[in-house]
Amino acid sequence: MHTRREMIGTTTAALGGVALGSIFASNALAFPLFALPTSGRVRAGKLGKLQILQVGVGGSIAPADREELKKHTDVVFSGLCDVDSDALASVALENPQAFTCIDFRDAFTKHGDKFDAVVVCTPDHNHALVDMTALKAGKHVYGQKPLVQQLSEVSAIEAAIHAHPELVTQTGNQRMGPSGRQYAAEILRAGLLGKAIEAHVWIGGPPDDGSGYFYYGGLKAPSPVPANIDWPLWLGAAMDAPYREGLVGLRWRSSFDYGTGQLGDWCTHLLDILYFAYDLPSPVSVLADTHFASDFYHALHVRSTLAYSVKGDKFKNSTFPVIYADKGQAPSRAALGLPPGKFPDSGTLVVCEGGVLFAEPSGDPKVWIDGKAVDFKTLPGLATMYDRNHWHSWVDRILGKSDAFVQTPFNVAAHIAEAGLLAAKAARFPGQELLWDKASLTFTNNEEATKSIVRREYREGFALPTF
Repeated sequence: MHTRREMIGTTTAALGGVALGSIFASNALAFPLFALPTSGRVRAGKLGKLQILQVGVGGSIAPADREELKKHTDVVFSGLCDVDSDALASVALENPQAFTCIDFRDAFTKHGDKFDAVVVCTPDHNHALVDMTALKAGKHVYGQKPLVQQLSEVSAIEAAIHAHPELVTQTGNQRMGPSGRQYAAEILRAGLLGKAIEAHVWIGGPPDDGSGYFYYGGLKAPSPVPANIDWPLWLGAAMDAPYREGLVGLRWRSSFDYGTGQLGDWCTHLLDILYFAYDLPSPVSVLADTHFASDFYHALHVRSTLAYSVKGDKFKNSTFPVIYADKGQAPSRAALGLPPGKFPDSGTLVVCEGGVLFAEPSGDPKVWIDGKAVDFKTLPGLATMYDRNHWHSWVDRILGKSDAFVQTPFNVAAHIAEAGLLAAKAARFPGQELLWDKASLTFTNNEEATKSIVRREYREGFALPTF
């Protein structure tokens, strides 16, 4: 008799050869298939459930990821890891079955047989390190966005994915679960508004007063490390630096060394439509305009223009420009031939030969043809989209369910992160167009930019795994 573990592994392996059309026919969905596993084996652990380790259990996103995944009847959290001993102790009380550790490396060396998959909710600067360690260990991974924090890590994590095609990956892009954003991507992918001309993307933050996730005030003086924080482990991949009040918790996002700024933080939620619709290549250039160049903090009031060299029948021209800005810097409606009004604080707008599409981070898209609003569902040839559970789809795919669609696997998320990082990091060189060559990881016209914003030096003991 086959065990549940053997049956799950056999099913997952078999699905690797299933055709795209048969997998997604029920959704009438034709998005490009970026990374379905070709083979695999899933261990069904305690009570026959998928065993998950979460690295990073506190903060703003980790609790939501954990609670959504726990709603899946075939999930159990068997491991918890956090450098904040207070947060770890609190979450451990709610999950008494889970082992705990402060150093994520211990989870793999001491408890590697106790989990099948990893949920990574660390600060951005440790995303690639933990994600790649998990892939190296043969674990399925759900990684928070943006997938990486350095441009060089885009290629590094792509090598890891290529080495382990049997593993199922998903990136924190829950806004693509509801059907609204799926419709936006499908309208563009199917060419229902004609060839694409340009895109405008903007995010409403960050706030000038330093509230919320971001802080752009003066550089705070070094201060003693709180007793509950293991500061060297929090630094992880980053080089030694003093503890500064406000970084741990939320506001590391504004730091150039640890976060990706507002543009990097939201790129997965805003640029995703463009990548699902057009399977964009790497940008060939970026030009950032901003009031002040980034320093310890990422810049704000940034407006970056990314240029893509494209070909095929989905684009009007051989160059597809994407303007990506913070602080709600939306384009002129009049210049686009749209009726008077005000755009929301955040959104993705695509200008096509036959019309204009706009999508907020959540909700249904808006479409204008010849300057007049039309109901997008009346567009001829539009397939039907359905809401899906972003978290559960990842689990179901691991467990071998044929109708589970992993919307944002790592190889597409890496491309999106590359664009977000270019837009954010180019603000260190405002007004200078940087020519980007991903193959060589260089800005071919700016040696200083290549040296300062492409890669980091990794602290001893925290280098990226090789594949």
